Amino acid sequence: MNSEWILSTQGPKTFARLPILGTTASRTLEENAIQNHPPGYLMQRAGLALAKLSLAVAPHAHVFWIACGRGNNGGDGLEAAIHLHQWGKEIHVSMPAADKPLPTDAGLAFARARQAGVAIHDHAPDHWDICIDALLGIGLTHAPTGTYADWIGLINSRSCDVISADIPSGLMADTGDAPGACVNATHTLSMLRLKPGLLTLHGRDVCGNLWLNTLGLESTAEPTAWLNPMPAAYHRPHLSHKGSFGDVAVAGGTRGMQGAAVLAARAALQSGAGRVYLALLPSANGEASVKVPADLMQRHTDALQPQQLTLVAGCGGGEEIAHPLPRWLLESKHLVLDADALNAIAASADLQTLLQGRDVDTTVITPHPLEAARLLGCSVGEVQADRLRTAQLLAKQFKCTVILKGSGSIIAAPDRLPHINPSGNGKLAIAGTGDVLAGMTGAALARHASAWKAACAACYHHGALADQWVKRTSLTASGLLESI
Repeated sequence: MNSEWILSTQGPKTFARLPILGTTASRTLEENAIQNHPPGYLMQRAGLALAKLSLAVAPHAHVFWIACGRGNNGGDGLEAAIHLHQWGKEIHVSMPAADKPLPTDAGLAFARARQAGVAIHDHAPDHWDICIDALLGIGLTHAPTGTYADWIGLINSRSCDVISADIPSGLMADTGDAPGACVNATHTLSMLRLKPGLLTLHGRDVCGNLWLNTLGLESTAEPTAWLNPMPAAYHRPHLSHKGSFGDVAVAGGTRGMQGAAVLAARAALQSGAGRVYLALLPSANGEASVKVPADLMQRHTDALQPQQLTLVAGCGGGEEIAHPLPRWLLESKHLVLDADALNAIAASADLQTLLQGRDVDTTVITPHPLEAARLLGCSVGEVQADRLRTAQLLAKQFKCTVILKGSGSIIAAPDRLPHINPSGNGKLAIAGTGDVLAGMTGAALARHASAWKAACAACYHHGALADQWVKRTSLTASGLLESI
């Protein structure tokens, strides 16, 4: 029953495809386990796991503040307190004054803690070396108030280790939203299974190092999503040639915006495409403002044969990209749509119909939240409020594979469970990195011939490059593609 390190603040620590359960599925798993075991069994295992991780994080800490809510999350904290007390640590357990009876198992934990000699207070300590946050769990439906909000503020006011039980208090388990006060943990121990909110939106910032303990329980329940795994290493056979790895054309770069298309084309080349064609839009032809590497073959957009290659369209395309899009949507064998291509589609019902009519598993769209909002006719706030749902809506509406970019990028496709990508960090929040992702996705699509496989592989690899960036200089799009 050891805890597994899933994510550090520097990137993934596991490379597996792990199940992610939303609140409803998590509740079902928990209830089934409770029915099949003696009272308090599951909570006692959770408390032991929490105590062991806390001791491993801060073996020399003396005073442990265990902030417990009046739900099952608080029961986990009480069980952890019993073990830490027995191991000789000074324990200060805080629990808000009674406003309703404790749940059954939490009540048992309360009685066990009292019997073990653990004092339970209604106030915070004056000093602590480490805090266990067991205030609020996955049942949160609104911003914390009262004592809960006060204690969250107090927890965040000290620069010491904070271990959150299951989820940082104040974070929404299904969405990663934090509507009010939220604990900024240094470590989070997710119980039973991972939750979506730990991995996207605010989750990555407030969880710190993410751990998982399944408490020894197996589950046959269908996940809500999967953790996007590290793709298998690709080895180029000795008996191969440039045609073995697919042709990619990057079409975009209206006048004054050629750099975006060049970045995408270079990324496709660096990512292993056999041949890469750069097709700048007509207004940019003859412009010498951007240096084009000799490795890239240049073509006029009219000369492209999209039915024979993978086309990446939209990077730096401006409004001009809308003119050739109908042909490309109709004829392209494989298609990656980014940036201004998505804006053009959002503004045209005819282009949307063409996108929806493309063959299954041939197309990837790569919107950031604003582009996603335009495509769905909603606000960015609505997109971010439930990123998992948004990605699935996009996939269903446009019948294609989606990479919804952002903190915890979501990969979704029709009739598939979505993946949440664990790699990447805030260093990617700079102009041009999305163009690099588009080019990398194009190269992966040319090789895999599957939009889903290409999106999952490219998204992980793109984020991993940022995780591996150790230079003191800021990450740039050019630096990112040179590190492929």
